[in-house]
Amino acid sequence: MPDTTDISLDRMRASAGEAAAILRSLGNPDRLMLLCQLSQEELCVGDLEERLDIRQPSLSQQLGVLRREGLATTRREGKHVYYRVADPRVLELLQTLYQLYCAE
Repeated sequence: MPDTTDISLDRMRASAGEAAAILRSLGNPDRLMLLCQLSQEELCVGDLEERLDIRQPSLSQQLGVLRREGLATTRREGKHVYYRVADPRVLELLQTLYQLYCAE
């Protein structure tokens, strides 16, 4: 456990709030699956729908939550909108979750 004596209580409280918001987003199975897929590569909505069997409008709703929370970002290419994980800390967290729950 890291030494927390140098970290101010205010900073710790702010960090705890930020971490809790990320964990709330990850607490939804559909959002967690979306982020797991996006941690591997940038994908468009059609690809995500096909891979995860999450149908509209639920898929759009969950992607909207991820965008609002700053966990996913988009890039437009022609008619397609591509999603990717926006926060490198979330990528690290997803890698840890993968090691704990998915790796053999």
